[in-house]
Amino acid sequence: MATTINITKRTDTKINNVDFNNLIFGTVFTDHMFYCDYKDGQWQQPQITPYQAMSFDPAARVFHYGQAVFEGMKAYKDEEGKIFLFRPDQNFKRINKSSARLAMPEFPEDFFFEGLTELLKLDSAWIKPGVGNSLYLRPFVIATEPAISASPAKEYRFMIILSPAKAYYAGKVRVLFAEKFSRAANGGVGFAKAAGNYAAQFYPTSLAQKKGYQQVIWTDANSHENLEEAGTMNVFFRINDTLITAPTSDRILDGVTRKSLIQLCDDLNINCEVRNITVSEIKTAAKNGSLKEIFGAGTAAVISPVEAFEHAEELFELPEIENSYGSLLKDSMLKIQHNLAEDKHGWRYEVR
Repeated sequence: MATTINITKRTDTKINNVDFNNLIFGTVFTDHMFYCDYKDGQWQQPQITPYQAMSFDPAARVFHYGQAVFEGMKAYKDEEGKIFLFRPDQNFKRINKSSARLAMPEFPEDFFFEGLTELLKLDSAWIKPGVGNSLYLRPFVIATEPAISASPAKEYRFMIILSPAKAYYAGKVRVLFAEKFSRAANGGVGFAKAAGNYAAQFYPTSLAQKKGYQQVIWTDANSHENLEEAGTMNVFFRINDTLITAPTSDRILDGVTRKSLIQLCDDLNINCEVRNITVSEIKTAAKNGSLKEIFGAGTAAVISPVEAFEHAEELFELPEIENSYGSLLKDSMLKIQHNLAEDKHGWRYEVR
């Protein structure tokens, strides 16, 4: 198996046409992309080429049976121009875990990290220094074999594309607790970053948006009583001085930001419980004043504070508080990611 990447560089650059102060998340892409095909039972020669459209057969299985998984990562640049990733080993493990669940071949670790490194070195100018600036990395795998029989594909393409980013959500969000629709069920693919998980959320989320809410916080499929995660984020609840987040399961994504925040809580002496939490518990806490914060946590959003939630036609506004746990944790996370604070857990990965 080849261990070096075939690199074709772009002769010019698109960067001078980009307004980095007015980025719309996920709509602007850098000069290059990485891809590697799986054929004849093995991964082929990895490629880096200029970012461009690609052609696929109409019968490619991804279009018919949804064999597609992805990851979300970020690269950061400090004031000295050094480039860092945040816990990329976790993303590598998770994309292969997701692939395995969808009967797709796992990607080699050396290809993954070499691809990331060479791509980021080529497009390093797209990573702007400063807290809040980042380069969003989207590794993904799709089934490319042209066949419409209902079985796993024999051919795949692994790709990485890059998109400069600022904050994913501006300001606080309003959420709706799910009462009818479900994101995932026991024994399903909720733990995987399968493309179909997100497609299935779009309709109920659009209904919530028509009511003035940005996101849905999903409840379990059986009882719709246990609060689990939001559309693009894991979710944390603060009752008095305790943070609570749901345990991972078949239904809940093992978020890299989530697990990092749990560790940061320990570092900062914030009590954090990983346990089931119910709609009724949160509504009771909101009514008696002990519910202090709700926030989402994810790679794109980092932390998104929630200002209000609705359930069963009851609306609850959350209080404005100073020195919130969400803001404290976000500040701590960003400082580690941007090389502005000690990295006692070895989370930063320098791109050399």
